[in-house]
Amino acid sequence: MLSGPNPLANTDWVASLSPWPSDGFGLERIRELLGRLGDPQRAYRAVHVVGTNGKSTATRTVAAMLAADGLSVGAYTSPHVAGWHERLDTDRAGFERAVERVRADAEAVGATQFETLTAAALADFAAQEFNAAVVEAGLGGRLDATNVLDAEIVLLTNVGLEHTDVLGDTREAIAREKLAVAGPRALVVLPDGEWGGLVERYVVGGAREAAAAFLGHPPREVDVSLPGRLERRGRELWDGAHNAEGARWLAAHAEPADVVVCSILADKDTDGMLAAFATLAPRLVATQSSNERVLPAVELAERARAYFVEVEVVAGPAAALARAHELGDSIVVTGSLYLLADLERWPTPATA
Repeated sequence: MLSGPNPLANTDWVASLSPWPSDGFGLERIRELLGRLGDPQRAYRAVHVVGTNGKSTATRTVAAMLAADGLSVGAYTSPHVAGWHERLDTDRAGFERAVERVRADAEAVGATQFETLTAAALADFAAQEFNAAVVEAGLGGRLDATNVLDAEIVLLTNVGLEHTDVLGDTREAIAREKLAVAGPRALVVLPDGEWGGLVERYVVGGAREAAAAFLGHPPREVDVSLPGRLERRGRELWDGAHNAEGARWLAAHAEPADVVVCSILADKDTDGMLAAFATLAPRLVATQSSNERVLPAVELAERARAYFVEVEVVAGPAAALARAHELGDSIVVTGSLYLLADLERWPTPATA
């Protein structure tokens, strides 16, 4: 149990850090930070998960399959819904200890939020003497802070247009950025043969094939669920579909509903996402998460009127969800994991 004058001091400190580097993306800081920590990423074998959608689910699935085979495994995902500790697959006390381990060195090198979290995860896995780590990339791959692993298996979930200002404006350019994490010895697991020409060695498959390649034999079947990924909560379905591909996947897998509660970041394909969400329900309650990159709820509503029969604006996420419960019996909450995280922190009476 956490105790003391501020039991979440390190968690609060992480939350205060900038998620974006002020001098551009690169690996210099994370390498310096890990060097100060004794290069913990070299202490275990690794699977590196990259892609546009489904990375967190794939990461936890591979980790669960390795654990079912008797390995001690660390899993690192992002972003979170239930709390920062979710990223390291631990509890709040474990997260505090992991951050404390790297905090002084992270401050010394001026590490960003994601660099600090990555170092905390990799150092914690080494401290716990794990046999293996399954690590989800953050943004892209080539310049992502997780690209310090010499992973023997790289899993690409899929490739869609995202963060085009950073990763490139074509799917091939984005695929190259993501697959740049694969070293010459890595076996890459691809969803199909589309990007086979970009890597040295590959097999076609998904999480199961990645786990099998790591283990050297077929893994056991596992059942994995994550907060905010097609998660049923009473009358609500929560899914953090955050781009057009994710929105279309949700539309293909979810049952029709009465109302969609939605927040979208301003740099996303808003119209592509709204078109997909409109196949789920005739009504939309437009809101906005606390993320600084959010599309204002009023602007989201204006865009949504081309796709939905009825559109309302309720800027506060909790109030938006409460309004949705007044409008219908079945509700889909989607558009951003940041929206789900806000609702986790400030639930409505219906979700508390």
